[in-house]
Amino acid sequence: MPTRIRLQRKGKKGRPYYHLVVADSRAPRDGKYIERIGAYDPNQNPAFIEINNEKALEWLQKGASPSDTCRAILSYTGIVYKNHLAGGVKKGAFTQEEADRRFDVWLNEKNAKIEAKRSNLEAGKTDAEKARIAAEVKKSNDKAAALSAKLAAASAAEAAAKAPAVEEAPAEAEAPAADAPAAESEAPAAE
Repeated sequence: MPTRIRLQRKGKKGRPYYHLVVADSRAPRDGKYIERIGAYDPNQNPAFIEINNEKALEWLQKGASPSDTCRAILSYTGIVYKNHLAGGVKKGAFTQEEADRRFDVWLNEKNAKIEAKRSNLEAGKTDAEKARIAAEVKKSNDKAAALSAKLAAASAAEAAAKAPAVEEAPAEAEAPAADAPAAESEAPAAE
């Protein structure tokens, strides 16, 4: 019975997550499986991967062939590399301690890369949030400045409209008063 390590789809439409399963190669994708060895959620960034390393390594050594995506996931988690190192130990190229040391060095480098990616994503989120807030504040300030300029122009125009009317009214009141004394001075002279 040829076995495959492959993904079994779960989740709802547009939001899938997967179980890593060992199944008969003739079984349907979401059908019967032999053993569940992990989970994979591509909706997160970086993707969430949980695998039982011992079981996955055991199945690889038994001859189970992973699908392309599962091979990438197993390679990402280091199981393929650990299988490769186990083959080197089996051939006598190096000792088990040397294989463990090499794997630990590789695993530490991989974890450092993953943490760097997470911190960069978090920093990018905070920077994007700060930039968005700064843009909103600038836009709000621009609108407030434009509104205050419009209100100042309207009040200046209103003050200008009132000022000539106020100036013209006293000028008209002064003109008849000036004419009235002249008329009075002329009237007595006529008598």
